[in-house]
Amino acid sequence: MVIAIGNDHAGTEYKFEIIKQLENKGIKVLNFGTDTNESMDYSDAIHPVADAVEKGEAKYGIILCGSGNGAQMTANKHQGIRAGLVWNNEIVELIRLHNDANVLTIPARFVSLQQALGFVDIFLNTEFEGGRHQTRIDKIPTSCC
Repeated sequence: MVIAIGNDHAGTEYKFEIIKQLENKGIKVLNFGTDTNESMDYSDAIHPVADAVEKGEAKYGIILCGSGNGAQMTANKHQGIRAGLVWNNEIVELIRLHNDANVLTIPARFVSLQQALGFVDIFLNTEFEGGRHQTRIDKIPTSCC
């Protein structure tokens, strides 16, 4: 499995730990984020993650920024992306079960490192339920207005 990861300066510390966790499980990681704490624009790291997932170069994406909101908004501009912003275990499970999220969005300034690492495990180990949820996903427009 290949996972794409992207972060701005607020998510650098968490990214390094997430990469270690993934690589320890034999998962290949494509790192599109910054490796420093110097300020940078989150969109510069998030668009490449979304592109990698859309093109099938990565099965899933993990994105991090301070609140998670900017990263999620950026990723969700891509038609093939369903990025979910999470803040507890139940939400992580639901974005996979009900929304078939393919990008996990972590708000690095609002959750602990241990929570973030747990979110990654839940995300990767939860399967989409399909059924009525697939019908709903099919109604997400690919173009509007």
